[in-house]
Amino acid sequence: MSLMEKIKKGNTSSGIAALGNTFLVIIKAIAAGLSGSGTMFASAMHSLADAVNQGFVFFGSVLAEFPSSKRFPTGFGRVINIFCMVAVIVVTVMAYETIMKGWHLIQDPSEASDFLLNIIVLIAALLIDGFILFKAMKEIAKETHADSSNGVILTAFKGVGKASPATRLVFYEDLVATSGAVLAMIGIVMVQFFEILVADGVFTIIIGLLMVYVAFRVGYDNMIGLIGVAAPADVENKLTGLLLEDEMVVDIYRIRIIQEGRMFHVEGTVELKKGLSLADADDIKFRLTDKLLRTPEVADVVLGIIEDDDKESWKE
Repeated sequence: MSLMEKIKKGNTSSGIAALGNTFLVIIKAIAAGLSGSGTMFASAMHSLADAVNQGFVFFGSVLAEFPSSKRFPTGFGRVINIFCMVAVIVVTVMAYETIMKGWHLIQDPSEASDFLLNIIVLIAALLIDGFILFKAMKEIAKETHADSSNGVILTAFKGVGKASPATRLVFYEDLVATSGAVLAMIGIVMVQFFEILVADGVFTIIIGLLMVYVAFRVGYDNMIGLIGVAAPADVENKLTGLLLEDEMVVDIYRIRIIQEGRMFHVEGTVELKKGLSLADADDIKFRLTDKLLRTPEVADVVLGIIEDDDKESWKE
């Protein structure tokens, strides 16, 4: 696979998000500098964190597509978790700066200028972040092979835990970014029309705390991803169901399915009907292995076979 093909296989959501947030950083920073708005500064910091993170994550998702080698036999799937952990550090630093900015504004509130400029920039941010968020939602539905008949939004919230680390990062960050744009507009309106100057600092801190939540949520997801986490129950049931539907398979003696990124590694032993020759049993093993590997989310399969021991070992 060429480098360009690997780039094309990189996480689409994070690539689009990195470009969109880079543009937002520029216009928000200009607006914050001209107006002195704390909430606009907080929103700019959030977009900067998003742009850096999503650029890192896109690069990590490209590296994760590199094939396994003799030195790295299980591939590079967990590379994306490492890049997401770096992104968590960036979000945490930006969140701290944002909260401190809000605290200073509460202690020494001041009226911002260029109300119209701030509102126009935030509307643009809402549209761009909303578009990126919607793309991430569609990506979640695609990666989890979920039924979207109930709507993309509901499907995304239900399936986000099963999506790839990169897509989860984009989803959480742009969910907060979209919410942050709305909060920033509310804060600016309260300062402009109701002269509640402290609102600027309060909403700045709220945006900072939302960034802390993103850091915690993404950090936790990727920490367990680096350790190695068991596949969700529905994935386990789906894969074991594929094995048990074979007429020669009596039971599953043991099975372990580990999630790595958005891919799964399957290792297990199945019990076959008694009286089979070694050649026939081998053919069945290869057939079952090939069947699992045809499932898009399965990266590799190590399957053993034994004769039925007349005991039920596997229950869904």
